[in-house]
Formats: sequence, C-alpha cells, structure tokens
Amino acid sequence: MSGMTTTESGGTGNEDAVSRFVERFAGELTEAGMQRMASRVFAALLASESASMTSAELAGQLRISPAAVSGAIRYLTQVSMVSRERDPGTRRDRYVLHNELWYETFTRRDQILVRWEKILREGAETLGPTTAAGARTAETAEFFAFLQREMLGIMDRWAAYKKSRPES
Repeated sequence: MSGMTTTESGGTGNEDAVSRFVERFAGELTEAGMQRMASRVFAALLASESASMTSAELAGQLRISPAAVSGAIRYLTQVSMVSRERDPGTRRDRYVLHNELWYETFTRRDQILVRWEKILREGAETLGPTTAAGARTAETAEFFAFLQREMLGIMDRWAAYKKSRPES
C-alpha cells in the first residue's frame, strides 16, 4: 500500500504525511506562543479522525513520554482547548477537542479584549491625555475596542456561514 496505513479511528492515511502536518502546525502554534508539547498534542488531536485520543495513543504517535502528554493535556485543559472523557468500560481517559473550539476560543478572547480596553482607558487617563504615553495608551485602547467590535461581527458571520453551507 506504499506508505498507506490505518489511522487511530480506522480511516486510511499516509502516516508520514500526517506526522509532517502535525509537526508543521505544532511549530506554527509554538511560534505564536503556545507551549511546544501542548502544540504537538493539540495538532495530533486536530489531525485525528475522531478528534480524541488516549494518553497512550498520543505518546505513541508523537514519540513522547506519558509525563509529557500529561503536562500538555493539563495546559490544554486549563485553556479550555480539550476536555477529558472516560473511555466507556475502562479506567482510561480520552482527550477530546471541543466541538466549537475556535468559536469558544475567540469568544473568550473577546472578553479579554474588553478587560484590556477598560484598563488601557484608565491608564490613558492616569498618564494624561496630552502626554505621548497617554495618547499611545488611548490609541491602544481604541484598537482593542475596534477589534472587539469587529470580532463580534466576524463571529456572527461565521455562525451564518456555518448554517448556510451544505452538509458534508
């Protein structure tokens, strides 16, 4: 079958190509600031057919220790990117990507933008609106207010887009 293998959920795929994708995407996530092991575990879950894997499956695919998987899962759980579910009939945990992962992530980011904007506006007042530091801080607050307004529109458009697209 020239490099074709059965994936963790029964589909066929090129294991080497999938591994390269996982490592490339994980590298991008790491560059953006995510922890390296968490990036790799997240990318592996994203690339898995079922969007869920056990610790042993993750350790085997990524060639990392169970302790490294555990640390990565702890981080991904804390930032609400994955959740734990018990494998039915066993004592093993499965790690699962959230269904609306990106929507939820950006919705939480929206809440952060509101808090940052408030603090920056207060900071601009404290620094003085006529000072260079105050003006710079006020412009940063305006930027976050703009991002927040735009994010709300983007999320509404995404929801409408998802409803309008044909079922796959």
